[in-house]
Amino acid sequence: MTANGKGPELKIRRAKSADAPRLAELATELGYPSTSAELRQRLRRISPATQNAVFVAEAKDSGVVGWLHVSKQALLESDMRAEVNGLVVKEGHRSLGAGARLLGAAEDWARKHGCKSMSVRSNVIRERAHKFYERNGYEHYKTQKSFRKPL
Repeated sequence: MTANGKGPELKIRRAKSADAPRLAELATELGYPSTSAELRQRLRRISPATQNAVFVAEAKDSGVVGWLHVSKQALLESDMRAEVNGLVVKEGHRSLGAGARLLGAAEDWARKHGCKSMSVRSNVIRERAHKFYERNGYEHYKTQKSFRKPL
């Protein structure tokens, strides 16, 4: 427990290749089935570190209980911004501070990399996540549809 008695003691750090099995479990829990090998390859692919960061929340007693991927977006239509590309905290560890700490680490990273704002997209069915982002100072500013085409 932390000094305030709320949840496990957490360490926020950069993800390592050795974290891939746990990252895969958490990605699967989020609804994106993944293997350890796939996550290891994706971690390698999202470098350089000046454009992307993956942070993990590690609980002393449970290991990695959450991760966040943030990337820097150079856009024509707006100033440099960062985007949360993925955030998941293990069921049973939610609402104990891991998500907020991961978000804080991503925001610090974004500021250090010249970003003027931070954005996040969240599926319309993830109401609990929407409330989390609002509690952390994010405002809902538009609704859009996402389109995908296999290549």
